[in-house]
Amino acid sequence: MGRKGFTLVEIMIVVAIIALLAAIAIPNLLRARLNANEAAAQSTLKTISTACESYRAGQTTPTYPGNTGLMTGATPAYVDVSVFAASPGRQGYVFTYTFLTANTYVCGAEPDVFNTTGSRTFAINETGVLRASDPAAKSTVITTGAYEAFKVVQ
Repeated sequence: MGRKGFTLVEIMIVVAIIALLAAIAIPNLLRARLNANEAAAQSTLKTISTACESYRAGQTTPTYPGNTGLMTGATPAYVDVSVFAASPGRQGYVFTYTFLTANTYVCGAEPDVFNTTGSRTFAINETGVLRASDPAAKSTVITTGAYEAFKVVQ
């Protein structure tokens, strides 16, 4: 009598092949997600910088917004209020805005979970130059001193 179906050995071979392919593919997918989060963070920082410049241009006496509420509470808003949401942040990053003087500010983006949602901290200031921390070292909160130590993003 001929039986139809797969033997246990054949099923085990198929499972082993699927496990091997998954072991190869999953780290690459996670790295792609991390890179996408970092690209989105850079884009969001540029958007915030543009919003700050638009806000400044609309003032009688040119000044940057004193807080995020002035950018998100305007009608229409310069940036969406969800950009400055607390942890888990937006697309794996938490964004901060620091008003320094009427002519200076620093805006930063830090990974919500270091080496999981991102491996670099980004910052931008009134010059519009986007900078990034060294991916090998976990950065702390953005300050004006830390901004100058970051490398320019190409």
